[in-house]
Amino acid sequence: MTRPQSRPPRGPAPQRPSMGPTRPATLVVAALAAAALAWLLISSFYRDIPPLPWLPPVTVTGLAVLEAYAAVTTRARIERKPGRDPVDPLVVARFVVLAKASSLAGSIFAGFYAGVTAWLFIERTRAASEDLPAAGAGLLASLALVAAALWLERSCRVPKRPDEDREEPDRAG
Repeated sequence: MTRPQSRPPRGPAPQRPSMGPTRPATLVVAALAAAALAWLLISSFYRDIPPLPWLPPVTVTGLAVLEAYAAVTTRARIERKPGRDPVDPLVVARFVVLAKASSLAGSIFAGFYAGVTAWLFIERTRAASEDLPAAGAGLLASLALVAAALWLERSCRVPKRPDEDREEPDRAG
C-alpha cells in the first residue's frame, strides 16, 4: 500500500521569525510611556518614598561601560584585526540579544528618570532639590546605556565584503 504524497499548503509561505535592528521608534515610545508613568507615580507618592539612591545610576553606568567595551572588542574581532582571535558566531548572537534587551531597558530607565527629573525640577521643596542630582545621574546613565547598547548591536553586524559592493556585469542593466 502506497501513501499519497502530501502537497504543500496553498497560499503564501509562512514567515520565519527574524530579528532586525532595533527601531528608534520603539525606544522612544517605551521612554515616553515610562516617563508618563514615573510622573504619575512620583506626583502621587513622593512623600512616601525614601530619598533616591545612587546605586542604580552607578550600576547602569557600569553596564554601559561594559557594553561599550564589548562593542569595541567585538568589532575588532569581526574585522579580524591583527592580534585578535576570531569571534565565535554564537557569542555575537548573544551580544546582539544583550544589546537589544539593554537598549530597551535603558530607554525605559531613561524615560522613568526623565519623568522623575522633570517633576523634581518643577517641585520646589528641599527634598526634591536633594533628589535631583541622583535623578539626573540616573537619566544620564540610562542614556549612556542606550547608546552603548546600540553601538554593541551595530558592532555585531557582519561587514560587507569588497566583492559585494561591485555589481556583477550580467546583472547590471
